[in-house]
Amino acid sequence: MTTIKSLQDTTTLHNGVKMPWFGLGVFKVEDGQEVIDSVKWAIEAGYKSIDTAAIYKNEEGVGQAIKEAGVPREELFITTKVWNKDQGYESTLAAFEESMNKLGLEYLDLYLVHWPVEGKYKETWRALEKLYKDGKVKAIGVSNFQVHHLEDILADCEIKPMVNQVEYHPRLAQKELLLFCKDNSIQLEAWSPLMQGELLEEPSLVELAEKHGKSVAQIILRWDVQNGVVTIPKSVKQHRIVENADIFDFELSLEDMAKIDALNEDRRIGPDPDNFDF
Repeated sequence: MTTIKSLQDTTTLHNGVKMPWFGLGVFKVEDGQEVIDSVKWAIEAGYKSIDTAAIYKNEEGVGQAIKEAGVPREELFITTKVWNKDQGYESTLAAFEESMNKLGLEYLDLYLVHWPVEGKYKETWRALEKLYKDGKVKAIGVSNFQVHHLEDILADCEIKPMVNQVEYHPRLAQKELLLFCKDNSIQLEAWSPLMQGELLEEPSLVELAEKHGKSVAQIILRWDVQNGVVTIPKSVKQHRIVENADIFDFELSLEDMAKIDALNEDRRIGPDPDNFDF
């Protein structure tokens, strides 16, 4: 089990880059004041990692918040993703430049292929390898890739993905994928770790929350990091952003972890990467 003691603790990716275990996701957070506030509150609370994507249409707000937060750029870890319609070699390079202009950044910490668009994602990956070799991105990875997509990339890539960001929560424990990623030194990262709030009334989680004097959200997020999974819960409420990160002063026992594992139903709330209308 992974031992993590603070919000600033990092996992080391296979290329030596340090990535925070915990960050803020901004999926469905409106551009403008809403996203600026969320990101600034997170940075004020000690978060270092912010995760956005071209399709979220809030990269400008994220960039603005980074400027206003006044924290040295090198202390932050910023992720964005190339959207499906921009996949392919040249179009990915162009999409990257557009994202960087919106973010107003000189370099990016992590760039991800948002979905495995069939017939395109390998060309997209070649573009990411180029961006990495050119020093524009510190780390590159994928999102929503299943084991077979990863095997396909690994078969002939020059640079292995450093991260795979997928839907991951107690109802979708992704055991096989987690194991495959660990065996191949690919860091798994969770999106929608709280299953968009669906798990907050789950009796066994409520019980664990009471036992530890924590919220159900904190129990789930602690389970993520103890499984060695980077996690990026989203919130637009300041108290929730602070509360979500307050998971470093307790530990789940092996028995607690097993209870949470038992909730798995291989159930998604997001699209299935194998049957997704790209």
